Amino acid sequence: MAAPITTKKGKRVHPVDEVLPIPQLATYGFQHVVAFYAGAVLVPILIAGAIGLSDEELVMLITADLFTCGIASIIQAVGFWKVGVRLPLLQGVTFAGVAPIIAIAMAHGGGTAGLLYVYGAVIVAGVFTFLIAPAFVKILRFLPPVVTGTLITIIGLCLVPIGGLDAVTNPATHEPDPTNLRWVLYALGTIAVIVAIQRLFRGFMSTIAVLLGLVIGCVVAYVLGDMNFDRVGEASMFGFTPPFAFGMPKLDFVACLTMIIVMLIIAVESTGSTIATGEIVGKRVRPSDIGNVLRADGVATTIGGIFNSFPYTAFSENVGLVRLTGVKSRWVVAAAGVFMIVLGFLPKVAAVVASIPNPVLGGAALTLFATVAVVGIQTLGKVDFTDHRNVIIVTTSLALALLVTSYPEISSALPSGLDLLFGSGISTGAITAIVLNIVFFHTGSRGPRVAGGGAITLDQVNSMTRDRFTEVFGHVVQDVPWAVERAYEQRPFTDTKSLREAFQDAVLTGSSDQQVELLNAFHDLGAEDETGTALAVDHVALSNLDEDDHNDVVQLAGAYREHFGFPLVICARETEHFDRVLKNGWSRMDNSPGAEKAFALIEVAKIANYRFTDLVADANPIAAARFSRLNELQ
Repeated sequence: MAAPITTKKGKRVHPVDEVLPIPQLATYGFQHVVAFYAGAVLVPILIAGAIGLSDEELVMLITADLFTCGIASIIQAVGFWKVGVRLPLLQGVTFAGVAPIIAIAMAHGGGTAGLLYVYGAVIVAGVFTFLIAPAFVKILRFLPPVVTGTLITIIGLCLVPIGGLDAVTNPATHEPDPTNLRWVLYALGTIAVIVAIQRLFRGFMSTIAVLLGLVIGCVVAYVLGDMNFDRVGEASMFGFTPPFAFGMPKLDFVACLTMIIVMLIIAVESTGSTIATGEIVGKRVRPSDIGNVLRADGVATTIGGIFNSFPYTAFSENVGLVRLTGVKSRWVVAAAGVFMIVLGFLPKVAAVVASIPNPVLGGAALTLFATVAVVGIQTLGKVDFTDHRNVIIVTTSLALALLVTSYPEISSALPSGLDLLFGSGISTGAITAIVLNIVFFHTGSRGPRVAGGGAITLDQVNSMTRDRFTEVFGHVVQDVPWAVERAYEQRPFTDTKSLREAFQDAVLTGSSDQQVELLNAFHDLGAEDETGTALAVDHVALSNLDEDDHNDVVQLAGAYREHFGFPLVICARETEHFDRVLKNGWSRMDNSPGAEKAFALIEVAKIANYRFTDLVADANPIAAARFSRLNELQ
């Protein structure tokens, strides 16, 4: 008898953990550096120009930035202990910090003297981020999209004038010269090149559009005599910017508070980048992974303050590059980190970058900074502006931020202490948005129906009377008594998830007669009250219909009720257009009565789930987070 054949199973390796051959690691890693380079070096260039650093100091900032970018990327991709998410996330200095950094430096005299207060704030903010990493999910309830979207929009709007100043600056004298059309044309030409590359090319070429725009702009400026490489000849071939090269950091309470707010915004962005990268590479992101990401951000930011650099976060361009290339290995990002560390020892390379003429740089900066504002606007797109409280938060924060940005001398009229706290548009807007969100959603009385996420705590829910519970939550299940009663009987609720599940179970576990009662509690599609207002509307797909469309809906609803004996229930929020509602309804006419009843109950459960989210999303910091995929982290 032949012996059984056995095979030795090798250890399963996820593509993220796969170590590629060195030639591939080098090639793919260098590709990441190219896609990342322009955005990375723009930050120190803009900061140096705005606070009045010398050319030599600018070269030091660039080499320090590249060196610490490499370290930060290796920490995030390779990781150690509970630091680093071990995903292909390339780290770079965030644009969200540019305007606050400039404001902090200028508030303390500018130049290297102001830079010392920046580094003190960066180190404190880095330590703060590391310490709050385990509890960050709980803090997210105070940073919903209405707050983060407002802050990112304000930061972008405050950055645009900085790029505009470079766009009209004489590259020879470094003085603003807005009446000279030559400089404006350089800026517009750079923007035109970036736009053209984005329009004509796809894939990797589009990811380096800003870099190519800078290169082409510099070539034109060199040919026309407006760019020289004198500082390249003066720079050393090899060099290193040591820790605290500009002096020992200094601490200022307002500067530290401002940078902590910036790091909270960065933490939300890092969370989103981590989830997006996890989806791209097919690796589950757990709650502990979010903590590891933020610890790495904190460590990298602290190192940045020590090594003369700034706050760090994942670069979205490189997240897109992972999707584009399909190369999932985190060791590729580690290889990119090694390249950046090497570049940090090459002052001549930094001097080449520092030679970019101001107008060319300004053109590229304008597009990047406007992009920051657009990211904020996209985030605000997730906000329920039918709730007037969100409108007030956004408009008040924007108004005050832009007022202080336009007239910074206003702060001098404030009492001592407040003049520092509200000394910049960003700090003013940030404090206003956070405080108003707390005032409107986390204090005071809890109304029974709060659109977009009211602050109804679990303790309040568990202590509610039956009548109060029905008043608050009845609409979730169409005010059907037995369904509310079933949910109420499952108290006490340990978390928001269990409260949500109570309503889901109630909908799906009633008796046959109770389920029919629940279905009949819903209005027929097309039904209207005496004022002509649609009754069966949970989404815009069924609102504001013209006469013909309304008649089509009524015809469908009548035929359905006649056939099955209960109203047609459709979760319209999952249907983008009116036509799909009709198609969905008519297709269900072919179901058997039993199958259709089950189908309809599932639709009711979906509707109840959306209504629940509308009502108490803010009671769950996960659901209120900027990224809805965070629900999966529980």
